[in-house]
Amino acid sequence: MKSVSLLLALGLGAAVIAAASCGGNPAPQNTTPAVDTAAENQRMRDSIAAAQAEAERQAAAERERIARQREADSIAALSRASEEVRSTLAAMIHFDLDKSNIRSDDMGSLDQKVAILQANPDLRIRIGGHCDERGSDEYNLALGNRRAQSAKQYLVSHGIDAGRIETQSWGEERPAVDGHDESAWSQNRRDEFEVISGGDNLRRP
Repeated sequence: MKSVSLLLALGLGAAVIAAASCGGNPAPQNTTPAVDTAAENQRMRDSIAAAQAEAERQAAAERERIARQREADSIAALSRASEEVRSTLAAMIHFDLDKSNIRSDDMGSLDQKVAILQANPDLRIRIGGHCDERGSDEYNLALGNRRAQSAKQYLVSHGIDAGRIETQSWGEERPAVDGHDESAWSQNRRDEFEVISGGDNLRRP
């Protein structure tokens, strides 16, 4: 009897051990979700495409900025050139007392005006002859006219069409400098040059 009881006890112990080993915690399983490779690749392609599109947009914006800057610089340069030409064209020439002949030191100024008129065929100008305060009104009007005509003749003799040049005498009516001495008078004996048409965008010779 004792041996049977012993056998039963041993068998029961083995069963308990077996049950314990079988009924323990299950082996851990991988809980990481499966990666969708196709979707991940598509996201990468979309990200690269977006970065490329942004880079192209920035490059296009920079090209446009550079083009606008160049255009602005070009317009500014043309404006400066036009103002320089206008200033050269407007430079006065002066005359000796009671004279209307072109002085040698003014020929260079007239030569520059010839070049400008040649470079700008639509340009038309007016030459105004002026005198100092001495002499009668009638005399000074006639002298101012001779001075304007003298400058016009110089330009025409150097190839400028006479139809592009008007003349006018102001006599002593419009002094450039107020004063009653030779310093003022020498500055008032002059020809002035003004643009009457075709001077919007003057080109350098």
